[in-house]
Amino acid sequence: MSSKSIDREAPVQGAVIIHPEHEGRDSSRASEARLEEAAGLALALDLQVREALIAPLRKRTPATLFGKGKVEEIGAICEAADASVAVVDDSLTPVQQRNLEKAWKVKVIDRTGLILEIFARRARTREGRLQVELARLSYERSRLVRTWTHLERQRGGFGVMGGPGETQIETDRRLLAEKIGRLKKELVEVRRTRTLQRSARKRRPYPVVALVGYTNAGKSTLFNRLTQAEVMAEDMLFATLDPTLRMLNLPDGRPAILSDTVGFISDLPHELVEAFRATLEEVREADVILHVRDIASPDSDAEAADVREVLERLGVDMDERRVLEVWNKVDLVPAEDRELLEGDARRAHPPALLVSAVSGEGLDELLRTVAGLVDEAPPIEARLPPGEGAAIAWLYRNGRVVERETGDDGAVRMAVRLSPKALGQFEQLFPQAVLTGVERSGEI
Repeated sequence: MSSKSIDREAPVQGAVIIHPEHEGRDSSRASEARLEEAAGLALALDLQVREALIAPLRKRTPATLFGKGKVEEIGAICEAADASVAVVDDSLTPVQQRNLEKAWKVKVIDRTGLILEIFARRARTREGRLQVELARLSYERSRLVRTWTHLERQRGGFGVMGGPGETQIETDRRLLAEKIGRLKKELVEVRRTRTLQRSARKRRPYPVVALVGYTNAGKSTLFNRLTQAEVMAEDMLFATLDPTLRMLNLPDGRPAILSDTVGFISDLPHELVEAFRATLEEVREADVILHVRDIASPDSDAEAADVREVLERLGVDMDERRVLEVWNKVDLVPAEDRELLEGDARRAHPPALLVSAVSGEGLDELLRTVAGLVDEAPPIEARLPPGEGAAIAWLYRNGRVVERETGDDGAVRMAVRLSPKALGQFEQLFPQAVLTGVERSGEI
């Protein structure tokens, strides 16, 4: 067993972090990196990491996950560190969690429970809180027996009925099921509202650009830089949970809607994927997906693979969608590695752009590239009689003007890119405009 101390500042509860290293498991990320990520999750929960260790695991022991010798060894480490919490960077069964708590005499949290607790603390919107609570209750339902272990000795009677412990468990399970049912009904109403909002946005001819990426990849910093918003952006895992939408001005004045989403992480609990499915529909229905990567991270490739896996679970086809990789934090890459990195970006598929959300490097090129991706159709030509200032302003707001000429008589000729919906709206609002170059394939 390898062990190392990690000096952190978060003097709340002392914690020992254990990463089980499964022998023979194919992993693209080093155990040390996974251990550091688990420590970061603990810090996000305001735990003081007093010891972090990698525990080799030849096989999973049904009762305790680890073998007897490892359980005793880790228990001694928890006692020496005066820890009150042990974080196991793996999934634990309810039995394993209960037995480890008895053996180590500390509160034991597995990876799923840790992430759920972080989400519960960070969610701000009503939808976010409902989704997290639903995920947490679904997770706790299988562990409800842990609450009533002290009643197991009370069982007895005539063999017809369970003892008081069993009765209490069944009662709590029923109450839990009823609460889950109420939450699901509330979420249906919230999601209906979100669907109506999304439909209203679709009626406006604005393309939608969604930011996705591994947690702490710099999405919120990039979002703030592009939209002049003030979304929480900290060097912390899961700093942003609730989706945020803002207007984004693309080159030539055309607006788009930029959506910031929750960060992904390896082994994201399935309860959370299901709970946040409605929120992440913003990603599935976006016109362009910007996959933000921390290119300065040694695990950037592995993190990108984890993001693609979650997107595929959500039904986003990464091969067919317009996905642009944004390699962020280039300002942290050593100068001697820049040339090699630039070559990798040129050869990447999907294409990649090097940016720094902190310094602003590469953001102009990013916006130009996004503008090109949302311009589906070739430009049409609009001829406007003199005095049509409202029509000209509308085209600048809702399209991408690539050329404009004003004749001696005041008439204006403009070449502009419009989405099919925007084109249909323009024709209804300004029938006096003469349009050429319009390709029609059915109704617009």
